[in-house]
Amino acid sequence: MDSQVQSATSPLSKQKNWKVWWRLTRPHTLTAAFVPVTLGTVLAMNDSKINIPLFLAMMLASILIQIATNLFNEYYDYKRGLDNEESVGIGGGIVRDGIKPKTIMKLALSLYGVSLLIGVYICMNSSWWLALIGLGCMLAGYLYTGGPVPIAYTPFGELASGFLMGMVIVLISFFIQTGTVSSESILTASPIMILVGAINLANNIRDLDGDKENGRKTLAILLGKKYAIAFLASMFIISYVWVFMLSGFGIISPWILLVVLSIPKAVTAIKGFIHNTAPIHMMPAMKATSQTNTIFGLLLSIGIFLGNLI
Repeated sequence: MDSQVQSATSPLSKQKNWKVWWRLTRPHTLTAAFVPVTLGTVLAMNDSKINIPLFLAMMLASILIQIATNLFNEYYDYKRGLDNEESVGIGGGIVRDGIKPKTIMKLALSLYGVSLLIGVYICMNSSWWLALIGLGCMLAGYLYTGGPVPIAYTPFGELASGFLMGMVIVLISFFIQTGTVSSESILTASPIMILVGAINLANNIRDLDGDKENGRKTLAILLGKKYAIAFLASMFIISYVWVFMLSGFGIISPWILLVVLSIPKAVTAIKGFIHNTAPIHMMPAMKATSQTNTIFGLLLSIGIFLGNLI
């Protein structure tokens, strides 16, 4: 099968074009990596002096694990016959650009290897208990589309991605700077956990019909498109209400209410899903969902930072 893919596509020189490799990282998903690290670090500023090398190491490790997870997705969806040249939202390195599947797998494992080395550095400067948590996150990244029963094929994809990338990454980023985990950090990470899960749900709404044909049982399929969109809207609403509650109860500075500036992106996402049915036409809505997480998370971080200064 690999040779057929190679012969049906462009030559090797074109395969190595940087745009192909950049597309394979699925850039719109990387917000789920850098926003939690940024938030966890900013939260720690009120309790500890920030160790910049640790911050950069955590940021790099999180991004590499996210990219590797995307590559595992690319590999296993191809192996299971789910991806073709017309598939929307994929990197397309295998089915469109002729990159060998084993090359994708080797790259993913290599990124995991680099992440492990970075993880050793982080543990040496914080706690070796993080090694167990980090390995658990990496295993979940692989099992998201790998293994006999991939998480992505079940109704638990949103929960897994939201908890691991939204909650756990924020708390690790906070812990390596402060040596502890506070109730404030858990409460502040919660809306980011919800929004990271929303990115996953948006992806599954877009792919609902194709996933159903291929036997997946995602949350979007179980709910149906109408109720899946309603659930996505509720995730946005809960995230914003949560921030208002954090401010209202005096847990975090009122500056965090800057997140309201990201509401138009959330509205754009919901409208985009409501008014479109074809996967290609729902891509802007999915992008808007990722942008909501990015803008919300950065504004939340800025608000916390300003609250610490003033």
